[in-house]
Amino acid sequence: MSRRTWTGKIAFGAAALAAAWVLFVGLPRWYPAEESAAPIGAAADPSTGGTLTVATLFYVSDDGMRLVGSPLRLARRANPTAQARVILEAQLADPPDPLLSPIPPGTALRAVYLAEDGEAFVDLSEEIVLGHSGGSREELFTVYSIVNALTMNIASVDAVQILVDGVEVDTLVGHVDLQRPLKQNIDLLEAPDTDWMPAEDASPDPDRSS
Repeated sequence: MSRRTWTGKIAFGAAALAAAWVLFVGLPRWYPAEESAAPIGAAADPSTGGTLTVATLFYVSDDGMRLVGSPLRLARRANPTAQARVILEAQLADPPDPLLSPIPPGTALRAVYLAEDGEAFVDLSEEIVLGHSGGSREELFTVYSIVNALTMNIASVDAVQILVDGVEVDTLVGHVDLQRPLKQNIDLLEAPDTDWMPAEDASPDPDRSS
């Protein structure tokens, strides 16, 4: 076998070893795996050392007439956008009994973005439209459960705009204008009850108005 052939094989073997080092050693070292999210709504588990916070989420009263604030312990994230995702995913999950969910079944969170001016953009899957029961009150409950969940639990968020499948929409089912970010609306809420008010670290900002 010629010297050129041996030289080529040696060079090929060296390149293969270098590629393997980058793939299995270098990349994991340079780009460590993301921290896995704690289960949403999980009870405090001292053995895990995880930090929890209390957020107020919003559901429909059992008579279907008002939104009700309900506290839930959620994983605390240092990054506001990551915390917004934790809150929204919990808001889209099943409600506690006997409350009802204002969100159509199957609705998923596609993305959330927090702008520096205090506006948040929440991108939801098309089920929020396709699965909606209709009605002006029901649409108000759907929209403001999401808006209130962010504006009342994240200090940097003042208003929320809802997108569907990445696109701005005029409305969900014809009643609430979604062409601009919306501020929180406490007029839809049942009168506050000290039995469900959240802990101080997650309480609503009293200076905000609808």
